[in-house]
Amino acid sequence: MYLTKEIKEGIFKKHGKSKSDTGTAEGQIALFSHRINHLSDHLKNNRKDYNTERSLVKLVGKRRSLLDYLKAKDILRYRAIVKELGLRK
Repeated sequence: MYLTKEIKEGIFKKHGKSKSDTGTAEGQIALFSHRINHLSDHLKNNRKDYNTERSLVKLVGKRRSLLDYLKAKDILRYRAIVKELGLRK
């Protein structure tokens, strides 16, 4: 599987407070970004996989909601995570 326990722990360790802190907005955004990148690569090869396309759209919406929440609560944390993940150009 593409998302093993070690990969998740690495994501949360890098973007969260610790590897077991899975509830921070930054950690969730980073995890969603990893999953979005994986699904985007999958859809490049499998254009007609509509279930995956739907899942991708839902993930993008969830990430957008978390980014909006973080922007409203703490603009500095929002700017840091956007820069770190390279979400804006």
